[in-house]
Amino acid sequence: MNMIPVASSNIYSVGYEDTILYVRFHSGGLYAYYDVPEYVYNDMLHAPSKGKYLHAHVKGHYRYRRIG
Repeated sequence: MNMIPVASSNIYSVGYEDTILYVRFHSGGLYAYYDVPEYVYNDMLHAPSKGKYLHAHVKGHYRYRRIG
């Protein structure tokens, strides 16, 4: 899985593989969000604010766990 650096004050990079969205924060935490449709990943990559998109469309909508 390839992590793509993004322009964000909070999120360092994002990746996607097999319906899992990976989000690495500048603080170092790496989270996996499960059963995420690919369009959500693509929309997040193109969102003006990655953090706002994550908060509005991912957090609270998909189960997750910290993996790193």
